Amino acid sequence: MVSAIDEYISQFPKEVQNLLSQIRKTIRDIVPEAEEVITYGIPTFKYHGNLVHFAAFKKHIGFYPTPSGISRFKKELSKYETAKGSVKFPIDKPIPFDLIKKIVEFRAKENKSQ
Repeated sequence: MVSAIDEYISQFPKEVQNLLSQIRKTIRDIVPEAEEVITYGIPTFKYHGNLVHFAAFKKHIGFYPTPSGISRFKKELSKYETAKGSVKFPIDKPIPFDLIKKIVEFRAKENKSQ
């Protein structure tokens, strides 16, 4: 069965599909019980509420760990363009999967404790 996230990923060029699939796997490895849905038209993981979202754009991957995920990792995210609840990872630079892992771990603990 093809999920909505599979369909979302399939609409991008192969190299972007690979990045999105790796991000998805990184999140899934940390929180295997999280529900995968499409919210706001983008892949979303839910675990005791919204966990994180991600999306592909022409020149970057948007990662949305909520404002707390951004503020908690402000120093580590300083070399990327950020906003209140989002960060842009340029497609032409290595994606920081270890940092994504740390942020997802933080968000999962945060959501579970609320």
